[in-house]
Amino acid sequence: MNNAIRIAYGFVLWLVAVGFAFAQANSIEGFDVVQQAGRTVVRITTKEPLRSVPPNFAVANPARIAFDFPNTVNALGRSSQDIGQGELRSMNVVQGTDRTRLVLNLRRAVAHEATLEGNSVVITLAEPAVGQTAPGGQVAHFAEGRAEGQHAIRDVDFRRGRAGEGRIVVDLSDTTTGIDIRQQGQNIVVEFLKTTLPDSLRRRLDVVDFATPVNTISAFQQGENVRMVIEPKGQWEHNAYQSDTQFVVEVKPVTPDPSRAAQRGRYTGEKLSLNFQNVEVRAVLNVIADFTDLNIITSDTVTGNITLRLKDVPWDQALDIILQTRGLDSRRTGNVIWIAPRDELATREKLALEAQQQINDLELTRTESFQMNYQKAADVQKLLSDPTQRILSKRGSAAVDARTNTLFVQDTPTKLEEVRALIAKIDVAVRQVMIEARIVEANDTFAKNLGARLGLIEFGPQARRPFGDTNHGLNVGTNVGAELVNTGQAMGVVQGTPVINGPGLNSNFPAAGLNAFNAGQFSFILFNSSLTRLLNIEISALESDGKGKIVASPRVLTADQVEALIEQGTEIPYQQATSSGATSVSFRKANLALKVKPQITPDGNVIMTLDVNKDQPGATTPAGVQINTKHVKTEVLVENGGTVVIGGIYEQNDRTDITKIPFFGDLPFLGFLFKNNTTSSSKTELLVFITPRIVNERLTIR
Repeated sequence: MNNAIRIAYGFVLWLVAVGFAFAQANSIEGFDVVQQAGRTVVRITTKEPLRSVPPNFAVANPARIAFDFPNTVNALGRSSQDIGQGELRSMNVVQGTDRTRLVLNLRRAVAHEATLEGNSVVITLAEPAVGQTAPGGQVAHFAEGRAEGQHAIRDVDFRRGRAGEGRIVVDLSDTTTGIDIRQQGQNIVVEFLKTTLPDSLRRRLDVVDFATPVNTISAFQQGENVRMVIEPKGQWEHNAYQSDTQFVVEVKPVTPDPSRAAQRGRYTGEKLSLNFQNVEVRAVLNVIADFTDLNIITSDTVTGNITLRLKDVPWDQALDIILQTRGLDSRRTGNVIWIAPRDELATREKLALEAQQQINDLELTRTESFQMNYQKAADVQKLLSDPTQRILSKRGSAAVDARTNTLFVQDTPTKLEEVRALIAKIDVAVRQVMIEARIVEANDTFAKNLGARLGLIEFGPQARRPFGDTNHGLNVGTNVGAELVNTGQAMGVVQGTPVINGPGLNSNFPAAGLNAFNAGQFSFILFNSSLTRLLNIEISALESDGKGKIVASPRVLTADQVEALIEQGTEIPYQQATSSGATSVSFRKANLALKVKPQITPDGNVIMTLDVNKDQPGATTPAGVQINTKHVKTEVLVENGGTVVIGGIYEQNDRTDITKIPFFGDLPFLGFLFKNNTTSSSKTELLVFITPRIVNERLTIR
C-alpha cells in the first residue's frame, strides 16, 4: 500500500514537471544588433513564434526599454552583453519563474517600434525621443501602431482638470491609429496618420474661459492626415496617453519655483512609457509592479484586455488610468497594493467593519481611572457621554469622584486607548491673558463775559431821580431828594439834605461772574463845566479757560476663553413700586466696569469680546439722581502686547448770548455800552484703549 502511494506521488510530480516543461517550452535563442539607415535594429530570435509583441515599457531616466517574454527561458548562455552601437549601450536578460525580461540600456531616451517577423521580434530604435520639452521641429512618435487602412476621429472635447490643467480628449475610431507629437515653437502639434476628420469637427476652439494654460485648439485635414494645433500660454508642460480609443493630451501649468514641484500635480512617481495592444490587464499590472518594486495583489475577478499607450507618464498616474478605465480600485498598505473591482473592495471593507463591530460588541470591558490636573472631571464626563457625539461605546460608562477630581471610565481596551489620547490633549494648562483698558476723558472749556453800566445825572431844584434802582430796561422818573435819603439810594447826603436832586438816565448791563469770581470793573466819571450834569461809565469783563483730563485704567487677568469682570463705582438708591402697591428701595449702579472674554489664536493673537462702561452720578432731579453713561461693546482682534482704540466720542459745544437795549445796543461804536455779551465754548473727548498681553509666566497685578 505504501509502495502504491509512493508510485502515485511520484507520478504526480512527473506530471507537474512535464507541465512546467511544456509551459516553459519557448526560449530566447538569439540576439543580434545591426545598423540600418542610421537606425539601430535589434533582432531577438525565439524557439517558437510569438503570437503578439511582448509587453514592453520604457523609462526616461535612466534611459532603457524592457520587454517581457511570457513562459520563456533564456537560452543565450549569457545574461548581459556590451554592444555600443548607435544609442544602444548594452543589454541584460533576467529569467523569472513565468517569464524572461530583456532590458535594452540606452545612452538617451529614444522612440522604438517592435514588430514580429516569423519567430523573431524586431525592435527598431529611432532618433532620440522628444519629450514635452523637445525643441521645435522634432517629432516624438507617441503611437507606433499600424497606420494601414483609413482611420477617423469621432469627437474632440476639452476639459479642465482639478489642478488647473487643460485636457484635450480625442475619440478615435480604433486603437491602431498612428499618432505623432511634436512641439513647434510655443505650440503643440499632433498628427493623426491616415485619419479623416468630419466637417463638423474642423473648427477652432477658444478655451480661454476655462482658465488653463491652453488658449485655442485647431483641428483640420492635412492631406491624408489630421493635424491638431494646441496653443498654450505661459510656462507649461505636457504629456499624452491613450486608453483604448480615447487619446488625451494634458497641458499642465508649471510653477517657476522648483522647490514647489508638488504643485504641478498630485502624481509624483517615476515616469515611464507603456505601449500595449490588446494585452491582459493583469499583465500590465505585473509590468508596473516590476517597475516600482511594489507587491501588487490582483483579485481573481480582474479580467479583460486593454490597449494602452503612455509616454513619459508618472507610474502612479498610469496605474490610476488603468484602474479608472477598467472600473477597478486599489488599497495600499506599506509596499503592498491590493487591486480589485470597486464593488468587491467595498463589499470586503463592509464585511470587515461589520466583523470588527461584532468583536467590539463581544469584547470584554475593563475600568481605568484618570486623574485630572487642569480640567474638571465632571466636564470631561459630559464630553465623553454626550449623546449627540458619544465617544464611548454603547457599553461604556464614566463616573466622577469630585473630591479627588478623578474620572473612572469603563469600556473596551480600544475605546480606553482613545479616551487616554483625548484626555492627554485636553487636560493641559490653560494660557492666561492680562487685559488692560484705559478710558481717557479730556475736556477743554472757555468762557468770556463783557458788560457795561452807563449813568447820566442832572443837578438842580427840579432834578429827577437817577436811574439805578433796577437792572433791566430804560426808565426816566422824577423824585424828590428826601425820598432818596429815606431809601438810602442817594449818591450822597449832607446833614439830611440831598446832594442829587435833578433828572437822571441809566443803562445797567454789567458782566456776570464766572467760576465763583466777580468780573473786573473799569469806570470813569465826567462833569460839565457848571457841575450840573454828571456822566458815569463802568465797563466790566471776565474770561475763564479750563482744561482737564480723567484717566481710568481697569485691568483684569483671566484664562483663555473664560469671561472676567472687574468694576468699581457707586450704587444709587431709588424707590420702586411693588406688586402690592407699596414702594421699595432699589439700587442702580453707576460704576466703572470692564467685562472681557479673550480667545488666544494659534498664531499668538488675541480675540476679545469686550463690554466697557464708565457711569457717573449726574444732576439731581425730582425723580432721582441722573446717571451719565459712557458704554462700548464690541469684538476685536489684537496682536499680543498691541494696543487698539475700540471707541471714541468727541463733543463740541459753542454758545454766544447777547442781551441789549433795543436800538441803543445796535448803535455803531457806542452799542457795547447798552448790551451784555457772553461767549462760551466746550470740547469733550472720550477714548477707550485696550491692550492684551499673553502671560507666559507668573504675573501679578500692580
